[in-house]
Parts: sequence; structure tokens; C-alpha cells
Amino acid sequence: MKFKSNTLRKWSRAVHRDLSFFFSGMLLIYAVSGLVMNHRDSINPHYIIERKEYTLPAGQLTGAEKITREQVLQLLQPLGEEDNYTKHYYPKPGVVKVFLKGGSNLVVHLRTATAEYESVRKRHVISEMTKLHYNPGRWWTYFADAFAVGLILITLTGIIMLKGSKGLWGRGGVELLVGILIPLAFLFLF
Repeated sequence: MKFKSNTLRKWSRAVHRDLSFFFSGMLLIYAVSGLVMNHRDSINPHYIIERKEYTLPAGQLTGAEKITREQVLQLLQPLGEEDNYTKHYYPKPGVVKVFLKGGSNLVVHLRTATAEYESVRKRHVISEMTKLHYNPGRWWTYFADAFAVGLILITLTGIIMLKGSKGLWGRGGVELLVGILIPLAFLFLF
């Protein structure tokens, strides 16, 4: 019996080690993107959005109720956005909203000569990583399933690798039980 348990532990170490190395990259990607997704209220995983308020130079648009496309392009020059102009309209009297390529925009208050610029830029790496949580395709489903099976095998081999007071019948078993009870408590008590 001792020979079989030692052989099982030896194979468990090998499987645990090799699968851990193989899936560690995926585990890191899921962990980082999962953290970002858990905090979507404070960080947008897909875009960097920056807002800037400023006062227009004295005399620019003084007393204007409507402005031309050329005047809008002049307003966009200091922002470096003149080539990104798509259209503008008046959501209410004395206010012009300018739409720019990529989702950025400029709101100009003609009466107070103030403006609010909202810059929207794509957040590349994190955005792509979070897409993996939404199952982007059939081939990804196969890899994600293999990843899930790999995690199960890593867990099971980790559980049986150690024996004695640090193994399943000692401290390891207590930690395993606590690790099961915490998510169950969140599911059923909170």
C-alpha cells in the first residue's frame, strides 16, 4: 500500500507542476482582468476617459448664439482634435456639443465662454484581456474548458501531494474546508 501512495504522490507532483506552469499565464491574465472587472465602478476596463474644463480666450465667440463648422474647428485646434471632427449640434440654446472620432466630445457654453472636453481613448491590453471573460468564440470555449479541467487537476493533485499534519488530514484539510465555506457563505448568507 505504501508503494502505491508514494507512486500516486510522485505522479501528483509531476502533474501538478507541469499543469501549473502550463496554465500560469492564463491564470495571471484571468486574475488581473478579473480584478479590473470587479472594480468597474472606479476603472473602465475598455477606455481611458479624461475630462477637462476651460475658459475660451477673451473675445472668441462673444455674443454668438450659433457657430459655424469653421469656428468649431478653431476651438478644436488647441486640443489637437480638428482632424477628428464629425458633427455638432445644439442640445439647448447657447450650448454646442461637438462629436469627435473615437468617442471624444466637446461641450461649449456660448454665453459663459466655457467648454468641457472629454477625451476617450481605448485601453488596449486590459480591454482585450477582459474580453476573455465573455467567451469570444468557439475555439476559446475549448481552451477555457481545458483550463477549467486543468485547474481541477491542479487542485486535486495539490490536495493529495502532501501527507501528515500539512496534508488533507491536517492543516491542509482545514484550509480546504475554509476555502469551500467562504464562497458558500457569500452565496447563501449575503
